Order: sequence, then structure tokens, then C-alpha cells
Amino acid sequence: MSFASVLVLNGPNLNLLGTREPAIYGAETLDDVAALCRTAGERLNLSIDFRQSNAEHQLIDWLHAARTDIDGVVINPAAYTHTSVAIADALTAIEKPVIEVHISNVHRREAFRHHSYVSAVAEAIIVGCGTQGYVLALERMATLLDRKAAR
Repeated sequence: MSFASVLVLNGPNLNLLGTREPAIYGAETLDDVAALCRTAGERLNLSIDFRQSNAEHQLIDWLHAARTDIDGVVINPAAYTHTSVAIADALTAIEKPVIEVHISNVHRREAFRHHSYVSAVAEAIIVGCGTQGYVLALERMATLLDRKAAR
């Protein structure tokens, strides 16, 4: 059985999941989210490469390095959602399907969180579903990749 490869990227401050504003982001840690993604990946025949960085350039470097080795990207750009044209450009340059994920419903929060540079390059955007949003994103990615393979 062939596994499609999905890069799951997480932006700044997500390393603090479980302790940072649990009323907004929940009690699950980033390790819990990684385990959730790997379990979903096994069920969906997806190989998961799960990473987090607080550094914008690191996220971009990982995207560039993986562009020939991955089939899709699930990304929670966190605060870079609202500020990083560079990450949006890197996502465009890899020419792979992208799904944007946010744990909280950013549209119910501060006005500056309502704009996303990443959304313009994403196939889908999942917000406000908690960490389950990652699983929903992987399920959607599996569907997109299955359709691409069937062509």
C-alpha cells in the first residue's frame, strides 16, 4: 500500500499548547496533536511529517526542502497567518494542495485575526474545531490526493 506524504506545519507559540490560554486553545499539548495526526494518518494511508517552529524562516525552509518529497501541506501558521506574505509565497511555490487550520475560531476574535495571507492559497480552511481541525484537514487532504491520483 502506498502512503501519500503530508507535511503538517505549526507556527509560533503552538509549542505552548496545553498551557497557553487553555480557555481558547484547550488543554491538549502539541505532542497530543502530533499523536492525533499520526493516528489519523495511519487510518487515511498518509505519512505524516509533523513539525513546529517559532521562526518564520524555518517554516519556509521546511516547505522549500520538502517540495519534491511531499504530496500536501496542512498548516497552522498561527500568528504568521496575519503577517506573512513570505509563507504564503512559499506555499504557492511548492505547488501542492494546502489546507489551513486554526484551533480557535479566528473570526470570533480580534479584528486583526480576521485576515489571512495563507487562505488565498489554501484549498480549504478549517477554523474553530479545536485540535479536531487537524484530523478534518487530513481527511480532506486524503480526499484531494485520492482525486488527484484517480486522474
